[in-house]
Amino acid sequence: MKIFVGYDPREDIAYQVCKHSILTHQPAADVRPLVQQELRDAGYYSRPVDKLASTEFTFTRFLIPELTNFNGWALFMDCDMILTTDIKKLFDQADDKYAVMCVQHDYTPKAGVKMDGQKQTIYPRKNWSSVMLFNCAHPSNRKLTMDLVNDPEINGAYLHRFSWLRDNEIGKLDHTWNYLVGVYKDLELPNLIHYTEGGPWFENYRDCEFSDYWKDELFDMMK
Repeated sequence: MKIFVGYDPREDIAYQVCKHSILTHQPAADVRPLVQQELRDAGYYSRPVDKLASTEFTFTRFLIPELTNFNGWALFMDCDMILTTDIKKLFDQADDKYAVMCVQHDYTPKAGVKMDGQKQTIYPRKNWSSVMLFNCAHPSNRKLTMDLVNDPEINGAYLHRFSWLRDNEIGKLDHTWNYLVGVYKDLELPNLIHYTEGGPWFENYRDCEFSDYWKDELFDMMK
């Protein structure tokens, strides 16, 4: 079970807690941070710094099929998340007929700012790409080469809207696998909690919904 977690130096503690929550429930998981500078040093990533990108992994997540040599299944997830159950339950849903599987949210976030003052961007298929179960060997994912991801003519909208795929190549996951705090209100304890607007590691979100679960994970990690 290869799991790539988006990494941003501003949210190192979020990454550490996210990783801990995965390994707590599934010690056999292979959790790797997507560190932009490491990918640059290794020759995988060469895009100029994008001032509109809210995180350092806005584009690097789409390198995952290339990073796995277009083989097997791999999961991408943002760092502002925690797992409350075994991630194997998600991998067990992998269906080879799909190129990517994700929660297909249908909502429009409020305009303004999120996290540490970052602008809240609004676009179709918002947050679909924050959790992606990649079928790396799928023929359509062969398009996601380093050359394409680094092409300055390929913008974030193209990638985050899954424009390299046909709609029937995108599989649907239940929203418990990408439960947007502040958006959904129907589950007492989701499988994957996504602090999409900001999590307890930011002062303004210390007491957001489900913050106690994140704090408990932090305390357990620090023991």
